[in-house]
Amino acid sequence: MASPKVLVQIFITGSRILGKAFFEAGRQAVKNAKHSPQGVMGHDAAGVGHATSGSPTDQLTRQHRMTLDEAQLILNVKRGETMEQIMKNYQHLFKANSPAPKPDKPLTAKQASLPSNSHYLQSKVFRARERIEAESKIPEASHENPKNPGANLGASSPSSPPDPPPHV
Repeated sequence: MASPKVLVQIFITGSRILGKAFFEAGRQAVKNAKHSPQGVMGHDAAGVGHATSGSPTDQLTRQHRMTLDEAQLILNVKRGETMEQIMKNYQHLFKANSPAPKPDKPLTAKQASLPSNSHYLQSKVFRARERIEAESKIPEASHENPKNPGANLGASSPSSPPDPPPHV
């Protein structure tokens, strides 16, 4: 049988090891609490916090709170797809997440409990379509106003006053 002195030393050594581990875990938790990634602050959407330049694409990313890549993933399209294919995918996904029409016959309890639509997914599909459409309008906007490519993106320009009324 082991002597009580050896058992006490094992207990004290084990307590020290456990205490150090808890102390280090606490220090790491404090470090993690003080440092948070840029995207976490302010509940930013992925990639929106990095859209800091004045380019039209970054302006659209901030405005729509969605990157072009995210919109393409949601609608399951690749860069350069035609608007017809994008609209086809949009319509399919939008209808798949729409509420079902009211049935003529009453539903059973099991059928009534199954969710058949998602308003959240439907809104993401709609926002993705908006984002891709806005991105496709950038080249058109730069042709219309080559000096200020962001002028036609919905931002009002306070530096240009309205035209004066004609004199009679």
